[in-house]
Amino acid sequence: MTTTIPLHSAQSEGKTCQLHPQSMCPAFGSLRILTRIEGSHPVMATDTGCLYGLTFVTHFYGARKSILAAHLGTAELMSGEIVESTRAAIEVAAQEPGCQLIPVVSLCVAETAGLPEEMLPKRIGDAEVVLVRVPAYAIHSHPEAKDVALAALLNRLGDNQGAKDAKTVVLLGEVFPADPLAIDGVLRRMGVEATITLPGRAIEDLRRAPRVGALAPLHPFYKETTALFRSWQVPVVGGAPVGATGSYAWLKSVGSALNLDPALVNQVAEEERELAQSILKAQPISGRILVTGYEGTELAYARLLVEAGAEVPYVSTSIGADPLVLPDEMWLRARGTKEVVYRKSLEDDMVALNKYSPDLVFGTTPFASEAKKRGIPAMYFTNQLASRPFFLSGGMAATLSFINQTLGRSERYQWMQEFFAEPSRA
Repeated sequence: MTTTIPLHSAQSEGKTCQLHPQSMCPAFGSLRILTRIEGSHPVMATDTGCLYGLTFVTHFYGARKSILAAHLGTAELMSGEIVESTRAAIEVAAQEPGCQLIPVVSLCVAETAGLPEEMLPKRIGDAEVVLVRVPAYAIHSHPEAKDVALAALLNRLGDNQGAKDAKTVVLLGEVFPADPLAIDGVLRRMGVEATITLPGRAIEDLRRAPRVGALAPLHPFYKETTALFRSWQVPVVGGAPVGATGSYAWLKSVGSALNLDPALVNQVAEEERELAQSILKAQPISGRILVTGYEGTELAYARLLVEAGAEVPYVSTSIGADPLVLPDEMWLRARGTKEVVYRKSLEDDMVALNKYSPDLVFGTTPFASEAKKRGIPAMYFTNQLASRPFFLSGGMAATLSFINQTLGRSERYQWMQEFFAEPSRA
């Protein structure tokens, strides 16, 4: 017998339906950065289904090491074997050559069943054991799961004792590999002695991070990590080196936080601003663009597009509102952006697609697919935009060039729509 249960529909109350899944399991974000640390051998405390899905996508994105897990099926969970099974997996991980760190990634099933941290070893052999709690029901996006994982590692491994690295900056955010090198080059011209990029590959960077002179969150969703640095009395530099005005303000803020020579800082900041302005003049953007996604960097990208001349009436992101995001939101609203949506849904984006008739869409796969069906150029934000250089003038040039090329292909999208819409003549 089949029973139909009436849903309490949001649409019946004039609200947007939000029943569709919005992204993959957020724990992927934490697993992605944990597998990339040299000497790290993660252990997952989860059921078989989650283990399969998460290890599959993690290896797809470049993990080149084993991810260990105990077998946790219904029988094991009901008999209360989760702690014993996880401890056994930790012991196996510790035998991996060169193992220095064992992050224990605890997902929904383990968190619901209960995984007491005090019953796990703090250290085994030469390896530190760190519990990373990332149940999907408590974490709303995979960027924020990166924050949870990084904060757990820093809280355990960070050493704020000893001499300070007063002219060293932590760049916080998983970015295109060329971007930290470009930022480091400009900062060194101002007098910065070193930069550390987190999340990164070196355990030693985690240990020395609390002793740096300043933290610069290139991405605004690292709330727990940023709070940890504040507790260590490390100054936090807001914003990011994006566009002409953003890069200038960010460089000046870094110089102020580290007490660098004001004249030298101003010189470098002016040079970078002039270079960025010349790129904006050489590669202007004309068109209406919707910027949507679940990376957490959507507002920063929208800011660059607006500065280049684009109309961006709608921006949406999966992260929540935060003081670090507010300056970009205010900047965008002052320049014509009508809607900024946090904790967005696919349904929110669909409403915007109908409302604004864009010339180009950046968004999640299902949203980009719908735009293409309508003959609108569309790109998957994560793999086609966020996977390119972005910061300072060099990143700006690469990003604007790509966007202009995409806008130039609008006729091809319309032709494809017409081609597939033609009735069969067979």
